[in-house]
Amino acid sequence: MADRLDQPKEIRRSFIPRPQMDQDAVGKATEGIARFLGTPRFLVYLTVFCALWLAWNAWGPESLRFDSAANGFTALTLMLSLQASYAAPLILLAQNRQDDRDRVMAEHDRQRGERNLADTEYLAREMAALRIALGEVATRDFVRSEIRNLLEELDERDAPGDGPPRA
Repeated sequence: MADRLDQPKEIRRSFIPRPQMDQDAVGKATEGIARFLGTPRFLVYLTVFCALWLAWNAWGPESLRFDSAANGFTALTLMLSLQASYAAPLILLAQNRQDDRDRVMAEHDRQRGERNLADTEYLAREMAALRIALGEVATRDFVRSEIRNLLEELDERDAPGDGPPRA
């Protein structure tokens, strides 16, 4: 029976074993390298390396030169191309990991913002309820004026000439 091309193979046999790598450890290592590649220290080291390379192969002893100036320092060009070809994917890997972290942080910020909004709305409703409840509570001045009115009424009743005092 012929294999179907639209379905994956159940078991793949490989003559070369695939190494198992911890993706997080690889990601941390690439981030560390990418961070170093973006520092002034790396630029200084690379500049010093290239200057020494050029000086040695231009003015060093003829028998010890390994990269000819006549050929345009081909070995140096190849080394710098190799370094750039490794640096670009490392930087992209580091950016992808940073994008993932930023996405997670944005989600956390969004959830925190929703909780803050819900808390703020709850507190606003509670404050409105307290204001309504306080509007129905007798204030000190209101109670004093009522007591004053009652005292005046009592004084008017107890005044002489209005009739017999009540006991």
